[in-house]
Amino acid sequence: VSRLFRDAKLMEIGAGTSEIRRMLVGRELMVQQA
Repeated sequence: VSRLFRDAKLMEIGAGTSEIRRMLVGRELMVQQA
């Protein structure tokens, strides 16, 4: 849950969010598959 809040903060900043989101999502998928 804390991670979701942290991601939301990044979204609020709005600086290169699409790139950041892609990195976070990609890392999440890798962690889940491991």
